[in-house]
Amino acid sequence: MNLMKSTALALTTVATTTLGTAALAEAETYTLDPSHSQVMFSYSHLGLSTTFGMFSGFEGEINFDPEHPEDGSVSVSIPTLAMFTGWEARDAHFQSEDFLGSAEGDLVTFTSTGIEVTGEDTAIITGDLTVNGEVAEVALDTKLNFVGAHPNPQAGGVPAVGFTATTQILRSDFGAGAFAPFVSDELDLVISIEATGDAE
Repeated sequence: MNLMKSTALALTTVATTTLGTAALAEAETYTLDPSHSQVMFSYSHLGLSTTFGMFSGFEGEINFDPEHPEDGSVSVSIPTLAMFTGWEARDAHFQSEDFLGSAEGDLVTFTSTGIEVTGEDTAIITGDLTVNGEVAEVALDTKLNFVGAHPNPQAGGVPAVGFTATTQILRSDFGAGAFAPFVSDELDLVISIEATGDAE
């Protein structure tokens, strides 16, 4: 009798552990946190200086399974008018017809088309970037910073994920190549993302 009870308990434990592991391995859908997600860009101005700017105000989702990161996906949109460089006249020039010709409702968007895992916590995320109505394929060199329960106790233990990515794009690919090469056609991008899932 004791043997039967022990065997039943062991089988129950194995089943519970297996089911728990399977549940943990399922893909999670994370919503981007606009207050802690940014795209920083930089470019050379006449070879004299490097100018910096940023976009914020993200919306989007990340689908991510740490057991199968290659099956994940990313979809992001950012209002074009959310760009900020720290100089109002420069912001206005970038939003003019010389560059973005921005209007209310215009968006910068990125939709992933593939993920290549390159290391324990690194991957190349390929996708379509749309700026100024023009679409070009870009590859993001991406590092996973964190995945797990949100470390802020006030977040209530919701699932959280954090990424950093870098890439370089050409302004001219998006119809915004004015004054190149004096103002560099190349833009270096650094993307920092936080996103959270639903509470259990």
